[in-house]
Amino acid sequence: MKLSGKSIRSFIGSKNYNLSRNFYLDLGFKEVITSEKMSYFYIGEFGFYLQDAYVKDWIDNSMIFFEVDNLESTLKYIRNLKLTEKYENVRLSEIVYNEWGNEFFLHDPCGILWHFGIFKSKTQ
Repeated sequence: MKLSGKSIRSFIGSKNYNLSRNFYLDLGFKEVITSEKMSYFYIGEFGFYLQDAYVKDWIDNSMIFFEVDNLESTLKYIRNLKLTEKYENVRLSEIVYNEWGNEFFLHDPCGILWHFGIFKSKTQ
């Protein structure tokens, strides 16, 4: 038997659980409350668990890479949400161009670092 599966889901923490829940809803995720201290957030088939748990070293070192189809459109969409104005500590970068592909960064209200990116095709 080979290892197979249907999804892979990360667990991330939050310094202020309700603030983080609102942030992810504003970003465009849908929420399924799984318990008093945890929710599942998803877009299509992709998702993660948000926990009402704060461990500084864990939060400060948590990163998620979200591969997208169109990086420029995704950045424009997120800019238009004005999350940096609505939430303290939220930061949004410009696109960074790398040898392997391109990406931009979004820090959530408690410091989780999101990489939104696109890989160069293997034929380039």
